[in-house]
Amino acid sequence: MAERDFQHTPNAWALLPLWVFLFTYLVVSCIAGDFYKMPITVAFVLSSVVAIAGSKGGMLQARVEQFCRGAANSNIMLMVLIFILAGAFAQTAKEMGAVDATVNLAMSLLPGNLLAAGIFIAACFISISVGTSVGTIVALAPVAVGIADKTGMPDALMLGVVVSGAMFGDNLSFISDTTIVATRTQGCQMTDKFKVNSLIALPIALLTTFLYVFLGNQISESYSVGTIEWPKVVPYLVVLITALCGMNVMRVLFIGILLSGVVGLFTHAFDVWGWTGAMGQGITGMGELIIVTLLAGGMLEMIRYNGGIEWIINKLTARIRSARGAEASIASLVSFANLCTANNTIALIMAGPIAKDIADRFHIDPRRSASLLDIFSCFVQGIIPYGAQMLMAAGLGAVSPIEIMQYLYYPYLLGFGAMLAIVFRYPRKFSGSLGKERTGTDYTD
Repeated sequence: MAERDFQHTPNAWALLPLWVFLFTYLVVSCIAGDFYKMPITVAFVLSSVVAIAGSKGGMLQARVEQFCRGAANSNIMLMVLIFILAGAFAQTAKEMGAVDATVNLAMSLLPGNLLAAGIFIAACFISISVGTSVGTIVALAPVAVGIADKTGMPDALMLGVVVSGAMFGDNLSFISDTTIVATRTQGCQMTDKFKVNSLIALPIALLTTFLYVFLGNQISESYSVGTIEWPKVVPYLVVLITALCGMNVMRVLFIGILLSGVVGLFTHAFDVWGWTGAMGQGITGMGELIIVTLLAGGMLEMIRYNGGIEWIINKLTARIRSARGAEASIASLVSFANLCTANNTIALIMAGPIAKDIADRFHIDPRRSASLLDIFSCFVQGIIPYGAQMLMAAGLGAVSPIEIMQYLYYPYLLGFGAMLAIVFRYPRKFSGSLGKERTGTDYTD
């Protein structure tokens, strides 16, 4: 009983590992002049050492075991398994040629006078299918720049279009890291989170499309499209359809891996060893994310055990008197974490457990909290000039990230729309109703 009371005693010093991480990763990177100079894995190792050394959990062995229990949490391990399958599918599909085929299909559907809007729609489709914003940018950015050069449109505009569409899928895709983490930490189904999330994101995407139509309406140049290899599009379409139908994400990814491999063998894109090599490369490519996930889980467990999370919750909720205020605190929490880490998946891993406690305390629907977490993490990730998405687009287009920022209409509108959704409790069906249902107390006003 005494240990349980100790674990929940608010303690600001328990947050020291978090500040060590932020200093090591953010401040040192800024001083070095390169935001990726300090590997995030090293920053997490250092902060984890501080977490174990500073814990009051008794002997060193006991503290290490406590850290390991956090790293081996069932939600953390399930995320790791999903990351492994997602990496294998993404790399297999890429080696098989599915990305090029899907790009050609999307580009063949674009009217010549609606290039900007069409590229945005293509980026949305690809990103929601493959679940990776960076992969979408890598696939579409060179094409977008080529079209910009032919039509006289600014390169920065077309790159902003690609980044905007990529963040749409990063937010909504069933196989996106952010969707996986947001739903697992909040304890809801991906399909339920998608329904709530889409009620905010889809109108914003539609408005963004109209804005890009307006910008590119006077462009009428034609362009050539590569041959569409229809069999290679099938794995992406199947993954999207099965995920939308509510199939378990691990089953969806397994089907995607199998289909990509079979199509690759059938089209002679690779042999059996090429298939296994692609899967291995994809899994290995997820290594850093897996390591960071385990270390973050252990570090946050030590912070929770020593009362750090309880202290944060008390501070965030000290003046909150409504579910609306609690939702705003969740949005602020994940936004701040994303600004500091420049990685929306890591920000969600760090903020998710705290957001879950806040949501439980103020009876916020887990579908709502998961949606807000994902939206605000993708909003911030999509606009920071030192994020992987912006740096990738800027590098491929040979322009400054600052130039691209002025054309990031979707992330800006998504953040603004989500703020309005909190203020006006939209969609009302999922905004604070659990408080009244469970306790008879209305937390919605």
